[in-house]
Amino acid sequence: MDYPKKLVKQILAATKDMPLEGFLSGQGSIEPKVMFVGEAPGRTEIETHIPFSGQAGKWLDEWLESINLKRSDIYITSVVRSRPFHTRKKLNKKTGEFTFSHPNRTPTKKEILIHAPLIDFEIQSIKPKILAPMGNSALHRLLGNQYKISDWHGKLFDSKIQVLNDEANGYQLSHETYKIFPLYHPAAVLYNSKLKNVIEEDWQKLSEII
Repeated sequence: MDYPKKLVKQILAATKDMPLEGFLSGQGSIEPKVMFVGEAPGRTEIETHIPFSGQAGKWLDEWLESINLKRSDIYITSVVRSRPFHTRKKLNKKTGEFTFSHPNRTPTKKEILIHAPLIDFEIQSIKPKILAPMGNSALHRLLGNQYKISDWHGKLFDSKIQVLNDEANGYQLSHETYKIFPLYHPAAVLYNSKLKNVIEEDWQKLSEII
């Protein structure tokens, strides 16, 4: 999606001193059957400029295929558009030198708030039939921290969502009501294989309502 240039410039300026890398726009149909909202791009996504193109993306593609959806049928975005990373310092005992790596991390609440205008713009522009937050970061951004993915995954319900309130430097509820269908983040199965059957059941439920 093409965002207002002024908006992107504003967000990049606000995050320039934060441990964030690159910028990835949301992608997909502007009239999607479902709008999926993830957490943030990882290293692979920043390199390929394609959302969910890493390991988690392979699971996403498999589950999309299982319910006869293609990426061209959906829209994919995330609550933070740059890759959050932290710096890891490790001593090489043989050489006595330190090496540094920069693995992915969960975005902070401040980073999510700074990026809030982008997802607000996407939702207002697309007016999705179904909003599917994937994982807690997306669920918290849209509905608030009182919601947990473990409690709400696989359930369809109507709700207002959180949108940016500039004056309060926080969120307020939207005027519009949306159909929400939370899902576990595809990466969850990489860390807990026991969730695989649960996630597949949720996707089958999704297929019955689209």
